[in-house]
Amino acid sequence: MNITVVIEQMIMIFILIGVGLLLYRNHILNESSSGQLSGLIVNVTNPALLICSAFSDGPKMSLAELGYALVLFLIIYALLITAAFLIPRILRVPNGYHYSYQLLTIFGNVGFIGIPLASAVLGTESLIFVSIYNLIYNVLIYTFGISLLRRAAARQAAAGGAEAQAAGMPSDTPLWKKLINAGTISAAATILFYVGDFPVPSIVPSTLNYMGQSTTLLSMLVLGISLAQMKPRDIFSHPQLYGFVLLRQVLIPIGFILLVRPFVDNALLVGTLTLMLAVPAGNLPLMLSKQFHADGETISQGIILSTLLSLVTLPVVSLAL
Repeated sequence: MNITVVIEQMIMIFILIGVGLLLYRNHILNESSSGQLSGLIVNVTNPALLICSAFSDGPKMSLAELGYALVLFLIIYALLITAAFLIPRILRVPNGYHYSYQLLTIFGNVGFIGIPLASAVLGTESLIFVSIYNLIYNVLIYTFGISLLRRAAARQAAAGGAEAQAAGMPSDTPLWKKLINAGTISAAATILFYVGDFPVPSIVPSTLNYMGQSTTLLSMLVLGISLAQMKPRDIFSHPQLYGFVLLRQVLIPIGFILLVRPFVDNALLVGTLTLMLAVPAGNLPLMLSKQFHADGETISQGIILSTLLSLVTLPVVSLAL
């Protein structure tokens, strides 16, 4: 992985985040715009970018290689879950906030930042691996992630009394409906089209490519809006979050790379895994915490701080390759 390309991409990302911040402060974009842009990214541009990668020219991975990647990613997620229960204890986080650090550890920003970053740094051929990674991510967050949030909301409701308890009971949507979303559908469709190698009219990948190219800009505008709404004191005054970023975005990715590299000779797979592990914390845990009426302040602070510091941490991790 070319560290110069990584640095250039991160600088570009932060310029775009700054554009989003300025647009918000000049009242061109607002909180409502952020929600609409998020919906557009999640449901249209990110899926288009993923699916488009299935139609790219050039040699393709074999079914065995894709199966190997699936097993490797499952192992990585198992290690991340283990790390998620250790990190809050290492950092001596109060018990009531363990779930925040666990969610921040397991669920990185593999969508808003990971997909466009992998496409730019490693090429669209890496997105088949990103699709597999995203498929596991979506299944985990709507099962294990929601389980963490349910328990946290129940504890906070019990501490807050009957009124808070009533507020902490979200509607019980069946699990299978939660698993059927734009993220899982687009990831599964990408794998299906990639493996099946179905002939499609050239207008299909061209249209998907135009749609997907807007992902990076729109994603960074959303992050800029989020940043503009937070006070610097709320972002930078939490020493434990700095320790978290060091562990989660530097030591863990480098440790995992050193662990798997002797056994994996596919440089593209290792590079993709590196980026997926090194991206900052993702936004979906914060959205779900609001749905389940769990306290999301620490999650929000972790997302913003880890995103800002990724300008340094991502290039540092790429040096390990």
